[in-house]
Amino acid sequence: RYFEPENPGAARDVLVAAGYRVHHLNAAPGERPLCCGRTFLSAGRVNKAKAEMTRLVVALKPFLKRNIPIVGLEPSCLLSFRDEFQSLLSGEDVKAAGKAALLFEEFIAGEFDAGRFDLAFRKSSHSKALLHGHCHQKSFDVMGSIEKTLTLIPGLQVETVPSGCCGMAGAFGYGAETYDTSMAMAEQALLPAVREADDTTLIIADGTSCRTQISHGAQRQAAHVAVVLKDHLKETDCD
Repeated sequence: RYFEPENPGAARDVLVAAGYRVHHLNAAPGERPLCCGRTFLSAGRVNKAKAEMTRLVVALKPFLKRNIPIVGLEPSCLLSFRDEFQSLLSGEDVKAAGKAALLFEEFIAGEFDAGRFDLAFRKSSHSKALLHGHCHQKSFDVMGSIEKTLTLIPGLQVETVPSGCCGMAGAFGYGAETYDTSMAMAEQALLPAVREADDTTLIIADGTSCRTQISHGAQRQAAHVAVVLKDHLKETDCD
């Protein structure tokens, strides 16, 4: 909403163009914006993280009762519904949230397989896309959904970088004492692959940390899959 507003905007445009009604989850009047709690959890502030998670589940309750999917864009945030939420909280609403939570591309791939997603995209002017997977996408074995979703764009050949962690890992890559380790991790596979890609190759990464690392280490701008799909909507779908 504030740091990279083009990503939720693009996701909304794609889903609306495909005929879905999109609800934006907001905090109660006067409250801080909702958060998954990962920022607190990564700093070891477990009680603060649990409080944020609880606030989020409460806000989601009306949607969970109606079996509305929870669609998220950032892998570390969205996939925490299936992992940390289930470990730190209890209750039927928490379990329901874990089952309902889907990454943007997971939702599209699932809807496509079910025959409910028939949005057509224009042929890409890029012949190739280089895809880097976020660590949470890899650990939850959901890379297949983003690869499948990108095949909906005609003429786009997708190559997934056989990389491990980008090295940024939240705030890890910003620390003076961990910077060198962060860059060494990125140099194992990700950054060399991005540097070797020509200027016509799309660089795609769902994680904001990953995109930051790519920008810093290879001076290339990577895009979220939602932005890539939005950019390939036919003009009639954008109206």
